[in-house]
Amino acid sequence: MNQDYTPLTICTVSRAFLLVFLSKADMIESDNTVQLHSVSESFPLPLVVRIKKYIRVPYQAVVLTRQNLFKRDNGECQYCGSKEDLTMDHLIPRSKGGQTTWKNLVTACKTCNSKKGDLSPEEAGLRLARKPYRPSFVTYLKSTLRMRKEWDPYLMTAVA
Repeated sequence: MNQDYTPLTICTVSRAFLLVFLSKADMIESDNTVQLHSVSESFPLPLVVRIKKYIRVPYQAVVLTRQNLFKRDNGECQYCGSKEDLTMDHLIPRSKGGQTTWKNLVTACKTCNSKKGDLSPEEAGLRLARKPYRPSFVTYLKSTLRMRKEWDPYLMTAVA
């Protein structure tokens, strides 16, 4: 985490340990059931560290890709909930000026996408399960990585 407790990234245990050992970071959470050993000492396993010097980070946007879109929509059709034969669907069709953006794309199964065709969801009689949105970097991290429960309090505050 940054000095102000905002998440920066997820790093390896060895990197986190080195940051703490070299006094560049403070250990916020540790796993006392597992120890790191040197020849003469034992150290707790760092789970959450906060760097001591604030790092200015440019805005981290999640890249719009097919895989990231499917992650955002939990791998299910936003019209019927199916998890089979998924495609990308433009809410406002490209033929009618719709752009390829986070807010104009949803995950759809081939059946619903064919039913919708060149219409808006309303014109085709389809209802969206969720309004499309641009995911934040923290949301992307949470959906991409196997998260530890100890990280939840720090990631929840970043999403709010």
